[in-house]
Formats: sequence, structure tokens, C-alpha cells
Amino acid sequence: MGVLYAIGFLLLEEHGRLNRESQRIKSLALLATIVWLACAVGGVVVEVANLLGGGFLDAFDLTTLSSFLRTTSIGRDYLFQIVMALLAIALISRAKKVGAIYFALAATMLALLIPLFQSHAASAGNHGLAIGALIFHVGAVSLWVGGVFGLILISPRARELSITRFSALALWAAVIVGVSGSLSAWTRLNFWSGWHSRYGVLILIKVALFALLVVIGAKHRRGIASKLEGGRQTIRLLLNECLVMLAATAIGGWLSTSVPPTSPAALVADRDPSIAITGIAMPSAPTFGRILSAYSPDGTMLGFLLLITALYIYGVVVLSRRGDKWPVGRTIAFAISVSLVDFATSGGIGVYAHFAFSYHMLGHMILGMIAPIGFVLSAPITLALRTLPQGRTPEERGIRGTLISIIHSKYSVIITNPIVALALFDGSLFVLYMTPLFGKLMQSHSGHFAMDIHFLLAGYLFFYVIVGIDPNPRKIPHIVRIIVLFAAMSIHAFFSIALLSTTSLLDGGYFGSLHRLWNTNLLADQHTGAALGWMMGEIPILLALVATFIQWIRVDTREARRIDRAADRAAAMGEEDELARYNKYLANLAKGDQRRLE
Repeated sequence: MGVLYAIGFLLLEEHGRLNRESQRIKSLALLATIVWLACAVGGVVVEVANLLGGGFLDAFDLTTLSSFLRTTSIGRDYLFQIVMALLAIALISRAKKVGAIYFALAATMLALLIPLFQSHAASAGNHGLAIGALIFHVGAVSLWVGGVFGLILISPRARELSITRFSALALWAAVIVGVSGSLSAWTRLNFWSGWHSRYGVLILIKVALFALLVVIGAKHRRGIASKLEGGRQTIRLLLNECLVMLAATAIGGWLSTSVPPTSPAALVADRDPSIAITGIAMPSAPTFGRILSAYSPDGTMLGFLLLITALYIYGVVVLSRRGDKWPVGRTIAFAISVSLVDFATSGGIGVYAHFAFSYHMLGHMILGMIAPIGFVLSAPITLALRTLPQGRTPEERGIRGTLISIIHSKYSVIITNPIVALALFDGSLFVLYMTPLFGKLMQSHSGHFAMDIHFLLAGYLFFYVIVGIDPNPRKIPHIVRIIVLFAAMSIHAFFSIALLSTTSLLDGGYFGSLHRLWNTNLLADQHTGAALGWMMGEIPILLALVATFIQWIRVDTREARRIDRAADRAAAMGEEDELARYNKYLANLAKGDQRRLE
């Protein structure tokens, strides 16, 4: 990860292509990934041998290995890591552009984070918050530690150009590490008695090491700001930082294999069996007040919302300092959408969505139909293009140039096709709810998060194509947008009717296993969810239809004004205007046709 991070974000590139320095250290990334793959395969063998209680040779039975990888959660995690490692090896070995490095880094990060959904945090009290805190903690630590390794491995001249950029990114990582680490410790420890345990002592040691890292990072930033830091001092600071990071990482590894002391939240989990299934205590029968007041933080989604909010605010502040204005309405639209997503995942709707299909469908509609409209109207891509840093040299695309290349890439052209956006928006409803997939995803925290992210991204893509104000690689006629909206409305209505007509449950027994004492007619609740989905799904589409008509009228008005201004300028200069030239062109075509007929 450190080498990929250095190639993708720290080293110079030339119009998106890897330079000589990047090509040099790319071989290190390939070697490290091969070692990682070998360790993952070795881990499978060790786990199987441990389960069988025999020797390593017994673990090489193909039937046993296949059963372990397919049927156990830890086996599936290992299989996912192996697949991601193979993908990273293929990408790195063929990489000639930075884009392949980005995909390899993403595959590596996914392989690191996905298994955390099954970590010991998943069995702790407040496990939704615990898992989210752990995911952001490990991800930020990996980029921070990896970045230091990357700086050490590159040449001194490249390091001098990269240190400022790394320092800025490391500051964000340090903040995330501090906040997520504090939340992670809070979910596992009783505030008073827990600190006297070995687990608590290890956390205190890790806190001290983190504070030391912050001091080293602050010294680095002061040296950069004063331009007095030399090459030897830089490498000395980096080596010291690397040693402290290795110690902190070792303590983290020790913590991951240690059993935390029982917290009050964990004791509640032992008494309430619904926590073992949902991670949330069974709430009382829903009322308006309880829905408004209930809150159980989904740490993964909450961390995602906090991160994008911080980035959006940072972008607005950068524009303000530059003297540019950002429309207040766009910021308000963003804030409303963030609040809606939080309400649908961690608030009252999110809490009851774990226990009743009707509330799950309410959350689905908020995430897929309502919140995306606000995100689209907040114009995040435009804000990013106006605030992201340019390349450090004329040849370097930089982060802003990379975003522009992504917008105009073949992939973006494909997914912004209205038919593709419609298929992802409405077609995925049938794939999710009319197959066993829904029941399987409801069984795990990672499944819930995957559904939430899919609803949000599919809705954002659809409304971005239809009413988006950000740059779009396609120029879609307004009449096509209106046709697509009518098609979306019809497909959504058909899905809702099909759901209303169901005579069996779609959840694979999930809601029945909760044994809730309120709203016990599960099929009736499923039909209620279908009706709510129909009602809440049609209204946003109608609003998008009205907005499309308004945009169409405005475009026609601007075009008419442009033609009038051109005509006025032509008349003032004694020239023919655009309409007169077009009419003359048509007249010449008619004369040519007449001559051919004669």
C-alpha cells in the first residue's frame, strides 16, 4: 500500500503515465503483493489445519479447502483477499498509467477492510459504531504508515517534491486515526474499570505512541513551512516516525488478538438475543416520537458522511479564502441530504429498518430517491474541480486533472447513458428483492452497508443524468430525459404492484427470526412496505420531471436570446444574421434540387 500510495499520489506523473521513478519502485509493489498473496494462501492452510486438529498435510485436501473457503465467514474473507491480491498483481504488472495504480490500491484497501466486518468488533456492544470506527481507523493508519514507507523508498529528489503533499494528507489521516481510535476504545471498555486490564494498558500505550507521531508530524510541517529542513533531517524524521509507527502497529496487532474486558453494552447484548442478529436492541413498538428520537450510530455510514461533509466544507472554505462565492443553496441541499442519509441509516428509520420491512423500504426510498436529489443539486463535482490542486508541473495532471479524465473516460460515458442509469436505478430493485439476495444481505452488517451504498449511488447516478448541474460527458436532450423519467415511473410502479401481489416473504426468514412483539403480520408489513415504496418513489420522479421541464424552458430561452443578440449585432454591422444565412442555405438547396429535376 505504501508503494502504491507513493506512485499514485506522491510521485510526479507525465500526462497520467508513470515516470521513471514510478517504474523503478513499481517492482517493489509487485514483490510485496506476491508476498501478501503467499501469506493469504498460507493463512488458509494454517486455519484449516487448526480446525482439523491435524498436521499441515491434512489441510491440503482440495475438498476440505473448498468447503472452508465457501461455507465459513473467515474462509470467504481469505478467498476475497486472495482474489483481490491476484487482481492487484495483474494491475501492477501491466500498469503504465496512474489509473491502474489507483485500481490496485483500491483492491488492496478493500481486501484490508472487508474482513473487518467479521472482526471481534462485530461481537461487541454498539457493534455498528465499533465496526465503523475500526474500518476508518485501520484504513487511515494504513495510508499514514504506508505513506511514510513510500517516502522512505523514493529518491531524495522525488521526496523533496512529495513531502508537502504527504504532510497535508497525513494530517487528515491523523485526525481520522485519533477520532476513530477513541470511539473504538469507548465501545470496548468500561470507562473506569476497563483501563486496569491488559487491554486498557495496551490502548494507553498506543495513545502515547500516537501522540508522539503527532509531535513528529508537527515538526515535519514546521520544517516544510520554514523551508529550512534538509534532506538528512527529513530522512531522519521519517525513520523515527517509521519506528514509532511500527511499534504502534505491533500494539494494534496485539490488541486485535486480545479479548477486551466485558463492557456494559456487551452485557446487554448477552441478555438481548436480537443484538446477536442485528447489532441493535429490540426497540419498542414504533411511534412518531420514538422514530424521531431513536438513534443507533452506523459507524461505517456515519464515518463516510462525516468525511464527505468535511471535504465539502473544506472546498467551500478554500473558495471563500480565494474570494469566490459558492451558492448557499447548494450547501443547504448538501446538508439536508447528509441529514436524510443519517436519519435513514442511524436515526429512527435506520433503527426500525433492521426489524420491519416497511421501515426498510422507507429507508430505501430516502437513500435512493430523495437524498440523491440534494447531493446532485449541491454540485460536488463542480466544487471539486474548482478547489482540487493542479499538477505540480505542466506535465502532471494532478488530482484535478485525474478527475477530469475520469469524467470524460469511456467508463463515464457508458454509465451516464440514460438506459444504463435507468437499469441500475430501477432494474436493481428486481435483482435485489425478487431473488434470495435480499435475505442474504440482511443477515450481516456488511450486507446492510452494501445495500445502503448501492441505493445512494444508483440514485445519485440517475438524478445526475436527468437533472444534474455538474459536468456530464454526455449531452442528453431534454425530451430523452423526460421519456426516461416516465419509464422510471412505470417500472417503479410495476415493481411496487409485483411486491404488493407477493404471497410469500422475501427476506429468507430474517424478520421472522427476530420474534418481534409488535407488527407481527410479516406479510402484511411487506405489503405496507410496497405501498410506501410506490408512494415515496413516484413523488421524487414527478419533481424531477417538473425540474426537467423548467431546465428545458430555460435552455430554450437562453438560446432564443443568443440568436436575438447575434441578429442585433449582424444588423448593426450590415450583415445577415444567423437565421437569414440559414434560410439562404435552404433556398440554395431548393434551387439545386430544381435544376436536377429539370
